[in-house]
Amino acid sequence: MSQPVASHLLPTYNRAPIAFERGEGAWLEATNGERYLDFGAGVAVTALGHAHPALVKALTEQAQKVWHNSNLYQSPQGEALAAKLCENSFADVVFFGNSGAEALECAMKMARKFHAARGAPERYRIITFEGAFHGRTMANLAAQNKYLEGFGPPLEGFDQVPFGDHKALEAAIGPATAAILIEPIQGEGGIRVVPPQCLRGLRALCDKHGLLLIYDEVQTGIGRTGRLFAHQGQGADPDIMAVAKGLGGGFPMGACLATKAAAAGMVAGTHGSTFGGNALAMACGNTVIDTVTDPAFLEHVRHVALNLRQRLAALHDQHPHIFAELRGEGLMLGLRLKVPVAEMVDAARAQHLLVIAAGDNVVRLLPPLIITDAEAAEAVARLDRAATALERAHHLEGVA
Repeated sequence: MSQPVASHLLPTYNRAPIAFERGEGAWLEATNGERYLDFGAGVAVTALGHAHPALVKALTEQAQKVWHNSNLYQSPQGEALAAKLCENSFADVVFFGNSGAEALECAMKMARKFHAARGAPERYRIITFEGAFHGRTMANLAAQNKYLEGFGPPLEGFDQVPFGDHKALEAAIGPATAAILIEPIQGEGGIRVVPPQCLRGLRALCDKHGLLLIYDEVQTGIGRTGRLFAHQGQGADPDIMAVAKGLGGGFPMGACLATKAAAAGMVAGTHGSTFGGNALAMACGNTVIDTVTDPAFLEHVRHVALNLRQRLAALHDQHPHIFAELRGEGLMLGLRLKVPVAEMVDAARAQHLLVIAAGDNVVRLLPPLIITDAEAAEAVARLDRAATALERAHHLEGVA
């Protein structure tokens, strides 16, 4: 483990006492030479793993040409990536930014502008759900109704309802409602999956009341569930969708996708981003999408995800006093715990396995999408040892 040193970084993160200097595939090497199996993927960001050859090649080649020339000029690479995203989704148009938070800001502005452009500026409120996480901007904090303490009055215009409470949702719809915003699977909220029938119900509700349906697929998108986007195949396309994380394979970028109708109010001057859609990001994004949209790649994700899930189900049964529930889809899986999640994160790291905490006392497993069956088996073996260590620490050996 690296030794604590004086830091000039703003202390907004409780960083683990370890630093990494190189990676390959699903593995990271710490500064002391120890290797870790990465089942966090930078919080679902390194979708193609570390140092993926195609990504390294694309970024290196672009870095020798043009890095940035702003959105004042045409972007052939941006046009190409936008076309690929639209061809593989419900969308007609795309706005590129630098993060999921930016993509969601664009989505919220777009929803408000949609109604204003149709002569109904009073329709600006957005319904969100308890347990959601949409980012750290002031608008996103207000949307999720948490992490607000000390930041003054929250931005007006959001109505949060309990997760899964359909009566509360319908009651929240009023003459000022513009849109409904939801994650198909809550990530930070504890890997809580929204059933397909609920997404279809939301689509029908939005159509009935003239609302826009916004999906936050920042964490669930780009192949994470074995589909390019988690909602696909559920019969409930959105009007607007935010994506990020895996889209750049590790390079910071986000995108707001929309139908032409939903985006009708977003004319020149209504939104922008200095760095959004720069040449380096577009080189990475095009490479990621070209890779992930290969049917063989998504079939691999589904195959290894089923293997991993079956192994985790067996692990759950072997340690009933540690694990309470297995959740999730594809390679976005969570284990709700009966011991504090921070203890499991530390115990797994002691076994050189990197996992991430989430709400509802859940440990998240978000490996790179390129993991092998052998690496899935190795991760579960390390979780098994971590669970055994926690049983001993809590004197739970033999407890059923």
